[in-house]
Amino acid sequence: MPGKPPRSYAESMYARRRRNYFVLMGVCLTLFVGAWSVVRLWSVPVAVGMCLVAMVIPPLAAIVGNRRGPDDHWWDESGDPESDRWWDELDRHDHR
Repeated sequence: MPGKPPRSYAESMYARRRRNYFVLMGVCLTLFVGAWSVVRLWSVPVAVGMCLVAMVIPPLAAIVGNRRGPDDHWWDESGDPESDRWWDELDRHDHR
């Protein structure tokens, strides 16, 4: 977008993590609400099964949301501009 500076590496990494977490939690809520508002009218055992699947998703969402990607240099969270330039230079050399 014009006028907005490009996202830094950390911002895009955390945005990806948040997106993955919220997608999984959205699936969890959809399963739970769908099970007891619609599916239970036709089959209570299927609704219970959907809730059991929904019960497993929050811990998985936490794991996925906090998982380090292969390009994440998570150990460098100092916010130091000199350090950020150094890591950016390393990242450019690794991808050539």
